[in-house]
Amino acid sequence: MFTLLPWDGGNGQRLRTSIALLSSCSFLLCVIVVCSGCRGSSWLRMRRSSSSPFVASLKLRSLTGPEPTPRTMQWLRRHDLVEAFEDEADENLIGQIGEIVSQRETEENVYVLSELAYLAGKRAEDGNDVATAFDMYGISVANAYLYLVAEEFDLRRNPYDPRFRQACELYNGSLESAMRLAQRDGPLIPGMTCSIETRNQSIQVSIVSKGTWKPAQIERIEFTSDYNPKGLTNQVRRFGLGVPLIAVFRGDRNRPEEQFYAPGMSVAVTAFLRVVPEQIRSQNRKSTRFCVLEFHDPLVSADTLIGDGRLVPLETDLSTPLAYSLSHPMFQRTDIGTRGLINPRDSQSVQGIYMLEPYDPGKVPVLMVHGLWSSLNTWMEMFNDLRSDSEIRDNYQFWFYLYPTGQPFWTSAAQLRQDLAHARQVLDPARRAEALDEMVLVGHSMGGLLAKLQTLESRNDYWNLISDRPVTDLRASFQVRKQLEQTWFFEPNPSIRRVVTIATPHRGSDFSNGTTQWLARKLIQLPEALVENTQRLFADNAELRQSPLLRVNNSVESLSPTSPIFEVIARSPRPANVTYHNVIGLLPKDEVLGKVAARGDGVVKYESAHFDDVDSEDIVQEDHMNIHRHPRAILAVQRILLAHLGQLRADFDTRITNRSAHINNDLVD
Repeated sequence: MFTLLPWDGGNGQRLRTSIALLSSCSFLLCVIVVCSGCRGSSWLRMRRSSSSPFVASLKLRSLTGPEPTPRTMQWLRRHDLVEAFEDEADENLIGQIGEIVSQRETEENVYVLSELAYLAGKRAEDGNDVATAFDMYGISVANAYLYLVAEEFDLRRNPYDPRFRQACELYNGSLESAMRLAQRDGPLIPGMTCSIETRNQSIQVSIVSKGTWKPAQIERIEFTSDYNPKGLTNQVRRFGLGVPLIAVFRGDRNRPEEQFYAPGMSVAVTAFLRVVPEQIRSQNRKSTRFCVLEFHDPLVSADTLIGDGRLVPLETDLSTPLAYSLSHPMFQRTDIGTRGLINPRDSQSVQGIYMLEPYDPGKVPVLMVHGLWSSLNTWMEMFNDLRSDSEIRDNYQFWFYLYPTGQPFWTSAAQLRQDLAHARQVLDPARRAEALDEMVLVGHSMGGLLAKLQTLESRNDYWNLISDRPVTDLRASFQVRKQLEQTWFFEPNPSIRRVVTIATPHRGSDFSNGTTQWLARKLIQLPEALVENTQRLFADNAELRQSPLLRVNNSVESLSPTSPIFEVIARSPRPANVTYHNVIGLLPKDEVLGKVAARGDGVVKYESAHFDDVDSEDIVQEDHMNIHRHPRAILAVQRILLAHLGQLRADFDTRITNRSAHINNDLVD
């Protein structure tokens, strides 16, 4: 319910959590007022210089200047080129080595040309000779590519040789350096063609897009090596070939799905330079190489095919673009969750479903619903870690629900019901995207109640808590009656297949008591229209004044363990096609908070968090604030998502088998 601080696994964090939960309720609610309007720190910081694992071995930042690796120095000695290197006449040296490569194109000669061209490019760039630096980087990346993938080197190339990974770094580093120089003249846009001219060859580069997004959707490109994520514990990175980039999205009102994209959304991109094997040699013996610079979407594919069908992994970084997205002012504000609690009326403008990655109709949605006094930020640790699993990344898309948590949870559940219906109508009006009918909901604390209510059928059970008269008999305006019907009469959402609840008070929480309820009534500002409608409803229907639920004005009151709604939820029939999972926090008794708190997570007792008829129940030794960030809770969700994929595949195989049998029977008949 109270999700304030990120989990860091340290004793200091646990102590802060213990103090927060053991403080008086009045102190906590005063903190709400004090924190309102505060801003948080950025999710990432700029690096002083871009990071490269190969920098140290080449001594690029040495006072004496860049130095070749020992094996390359040995090659220079064997070819009597040490003096040529020490003369620092880089273009002449690279020209001589280029002649050697043209006469005998071995994997060693090609590698040495790549390394020394990269060093020459660095020296030229330091001397502000941009044209020469660009040419040198072009030579380096082209020859590193040949060393790594050329078929003629397959029999002699040794992937266990440290030089192989050095060649990967040369490819990635020289490509990034060349792209940085190219961007000085303007953004790199698919459809462009550029040329690199050297003494011995010409390199022609065309730029193409390999992502699901259109080039017009990209506002600008940033390099991930310029940034260091701060707010995410783990960095989801994969090693391979290419330059990880941050593509900042540009809004496009003509694409309806973009109404769900979070402000400042940025996506991961990998730039991969493909060198075409064929060369054209002119009369003056100058050769021309052709290259294609591809912008890949790692959420679509983290590999690419080259040559004879060889699969090459792409270097990818998913965490830095996510942190870049979260550096948008909307995510830096610490008052979003607070304002949603104490001022629901002002928070309704930002309520809704948010996406932090492009919509994909072929992927199953996982909708994450935060709890009381919280916001979308609370899920970023889990979101980041889950995407490190390639199977999850390839088959799921993650959505997030933001709502004002100060209102009763059944009001928020009704709004979520409407927002899900709206999203489906916008994204798939013809209902052809089968993946959208396999949705998984993950809810933390009060968010688990919202998620669970999306799968239940109300019948008359919930309305009977309000009145024994039909809703149509009430004296109320059409608008008020419609709102009552939307809240208390509902059907299961047929698109939801699994629900995961984490630290959810299925039977209420003792945190909702006389003191907190009194303070909540004083601090939480309800929408004026809601107050007026309720007062008018009571005035025109005197028998409703005693209704325990209609008199509930805020979320704190709605979570009272004495509320009759929890009994109705517990006995509501569950759809046969929905599977439930539960994650419960249980504080160790040897810790301070565990000694003084009731058996549970410090806010929700085990007896309330537990419920029957679940497919799995996981116990995590963590407090209520941080359980959904705990590695074991994230692993539990990962296991559930993988099990869901297994079930989908089994169902698909069954449908295919049944269809084949049906066709065969028809043929026999």
